[in-house]
Amino acid sequence: MAARTASRDPYDVLGVSKQASDDEIKKAYRKLARELHPDRNPDDPTAEERFKDVQGAYDILSDAEKRQAYDRFGAAGPGGGFGGPGGFGPGDARYENVDLGDLSDILGSFGSFFGRGGRTARPQPERGVDYESRVRISFEDALEGVQIRVPIEVQTACHVCGGSGAEPGTAPRTCPDCQGSGVISDSQGLFALSHPCRRCRGNGVIVDTPCHHCRGAGQERVTRRYKVKVPAGAKDGTRIRLKGKGEPGRSGGPAGDLFVRVEVEQSSLYERRGADLVLDVPVTYPEAALGATVQIPTPDGPVALKVPAGSESGKLLRVKGRGAPKLNGGGKGDLLARLRLTVPSKLTKAEREALEELQKVSREQPREHLTRTA
Repeated sequence: MAARTASRDPYDVLGVSKQASDDEIKKAYRKLARELHPDRNPDDPTAEERFKDVQGAYDILSDAEKRQAYDRFGAAGPGGGFGGPGGFGPGDARYENVDLGDLSDILGSFGSFFGRGGRTARPQPERGVDYESRVRISFEDALEGVQIRVPIEVQTACHVCGGSGAEPGTAPRTCPDCQGSGVISDSQGLFALSHPCRRCRGNGVIVDTPCHHCRGAGQERVTRRYKVKVPAGAKDGTRIRLKGKGEPGRSGGPAGDLFVRVEVEQSSLYERRGADLVLDVPVTYPEAALGATVQIPTPDGPVALKVPAGSESGKLLRVKGRGAPKLNGGGKGDLLARLRLTVPSKLTKAEREALEELQKVSREQPREHLTRTA
């Protein structure tokens, strides 16, 4: 039998590079499968063929041995026997150029898609995709901790048909071509080449009367709201994991997880340094020079701060245990009061006279080092 024209490169079909990871291949396949599913494109006569191309490409690239074989031999396969949809279709197999002395090597490399004894493979359990959502909370809620509800749009079994895809009162029937296996095996002498059943698209069943709600897909997108507890001391970028709240698994596989990324609004008073908080505290010249006790705010209420005499602008004074809670449960950080010397823009007559008198008696030489000669 003459070999048909070589099929498209499965990497091109899925739109991924040859260095793509398994996760990248899986994501590309799921995206294309949703877009091209014939049930979602009833008016596009080419959708089914493109859908089959995507299935065939994923059949190769999702299997480590098939992918290795394709990378080694290309679309034609060893001896030109792997043409057809997805590169592994039946009816094009040719083995006249194969050295029987290498038969064991071929079977070792391609054992995953050379059927033996007509055996078929059912879909394997597959873990659902992880979801990620973002929430924005106030600085105060981040310090104290808060419980919020996060809305997530998820894909789940259709509530009308229960996931069967069939209109209520009817039921899917076993595919007569593959007898429910979802796979067809074509004998090629010593070998049996397996491929997804074209009639049921690998599902093993046929839906004669599709569900009016999901149009036979068996799934629908719904919005669910999950309670998320943001711990006290959460920082901007904190990720919270809700196990099993992602996309449902396939063929009995476990569900994915939901990751909630926390975005914290900036505070008008505090600057955060890990578990420590920095607060700018304005002080007057007399307070800095003579020393003073001033009231400052903290997340737990006001405290008295002692400003030592002779303090300079920018000096940090530590208030123990008045910072943010530590996420590991090790208490709280500290509050760092950063002194900022204030200069009045306008002076009263008495203030001016007092400062002029101070200037006369002051012995301070702040610029003396600038006038020194080497």
